[in-house]
Amino acid sequence: MRHDWQLTVSASDQISDAVELIPGWTSQEQLMSLFNLTLATAHLDGDIIEVGSWCGRSAIAIGFAIKQLKNAHLHCVDLFPAKRDWYKNVDGSYSFKVQVKEKLIEAYQDQTVWAEPFHQEVLPVYEIHEESEEIFRHNTRHCGLGNYISPHKGNLTTFLESVSPEFKVRMAFIDGDHSYESVCSDISLIETRLVSGGWLCFDDAFSSYDGVDKAIREKIIESNQYDVYQQLTRKLFVARKR
Repeated sequence: MRHDWQLTVSASDQISDAVELIPGWTSQEQLMSLFNLTLATAHLDGDIIEVGSWCGRSAIAIGFAIKQLKNAHLHCVDLFPAKRDWYKNVDGSYSFKVQVKEKLIEAYQDQTVWAEPFHQEVLPVYEIHEESEEIFRHNTRHCGLGNYISPHKGNLTTFLESVSPEFKVRMAFIDGDHSYESVCSDISLIETRLVSGGWLCFDDAFSSYDGVDKAIREKIIESNQYDVYQQLTRKLFVARKR
């Protein structure tokens, strides 16, 4: 059954119902934080970017808020690997590489996916469809968000190459490659488009990824570009640009 948003029913309950069967690791507490923070950007210019979307759990929470705002759009940037893009490494773990136009982009190279979580959490997703982008599209459309969310197969560099120089960002949720170099790169790229008062949000912060933590400390906490920053939930860190 299609999920239609109701203004007189708890947002928390509606988000929970909408994502109940969608694979992913984003908690209800974090989904509500993203929903509320999106609503708080109503006065800002620009759109919203999500880097790392998988099957659409967090995109749906953000999308429901955007649907109320009516003055923004969510751009979901993900490599969207198909089942055929994954391969087994010599140590038994898994990585993938995808072709994006003329570029071959590799992922999970330094921090690979071990066999147990791959077989228990990743591989079953492809029983729905062998293309993860199609799973994402189905899930967001099923929630009535097709007009508010656009997937982009690629990384942040390829996405920004596809938009105009005037493209601005009011909020970004970073949940892509968790290596230090990649997180620093994502921060630097988004900062060129992030408006004053805009928000940067990080998944898996100060939980178990040293690269994410180091990038946040050096690029956000030790920077003078942000006037507010806080760990909101167990693994969600947010910061507001001056």
